[in-house]
Amino acid sequence: MKAVLLRAIFFAFALLGFGIVRTQAQSALSASEIMDKAVARTSKVQDGKGLPAYTYTKVTLTEELDATGKIKDRKEKIYRVCFQNGLTRARLVQVNGHAPADGDVKAQADNDGSVRHLTGQSKNGKSDNRENFLTPELVGHFDFELLGQTNMNGRTAFQMAFKPKNPDAPVHHLVDRLLNRISGTLWIDAEEFELARAEVELHSEVNLLGGVVGSLKKLAYTLTRTRVADGLWLNSSSSGDFEGRKLIDPMRIKTRSLASNFRPLS
Repeated sequence: MKAVLLRAIFFAFALLGFGIVRTQAQSALSASEIMDKAVARTSKVQDGKGLPAYTYTKVTLTEELDATGKIKDRKEKIYRVCFQNGLTRARLVQVNGHAPADGDVKAQADNDGSVRHLTGQSKNGKSDNRENFLTPELVGHFDFELLGQTNMNGRTAFQMAFKPKNPDAPVHHLVDRLLNRISGTLWIDAEEFELARAEVELHSEVNLLGGVVGSLKKLAYTLTRTRVADGLWLNSSSSGDFEGRKLIDPMRIKTRSLASNFRPLS
């Protein structure tokens, strides 16, 4: 059940010290034109042509809390990650300071398969395009509003609010139900139209299998991406707070991730 919640949360993204110019007159582009360019950029990155290959280290921390807020389960994982030809491959190398057990490796393989499935790829591959999720299918779930422009790490970015379309997009899978319940803010780099930052929150409860097996009541997720080379942006940090119900038991999960030591792959 925990895995189902975390997989649904994948597509799913605070703001401190960024000066916002709340005027659309600053941009000659409309919100839809900006998102069209961002989607086109994602397609180009997925193609992988002309992009350098990079490797880096990623550390994730997942904490499961009980009803009183005390930690009842904690896992820190370290990955060696490779980005090449538009695809990402992560190898689990450590769990809580030790080499991963067989169960950890299998769980990671299952999770990677779910990520590939949610991003429209074969579940049997060994790489995925998790760095490039602004696909036409995903963006098509939402309406966007240009709030203005801001400076992020010395670069101009468009600040975009998003919310589900009205009426909701058709629901074919669990992730569709989730996407129809989330809203938030994106920061799109004004030069390369890459996603620089995202903040997402759940605005109404999502039931799993009609509420029989559980529900997701809270989702607050932030994602930050870093420009590591000309035209290449990679996920660099994230934090999440998820609260719901597993059968009749309350469940709360907090996650954090941090990527470091970005370097060209020789």
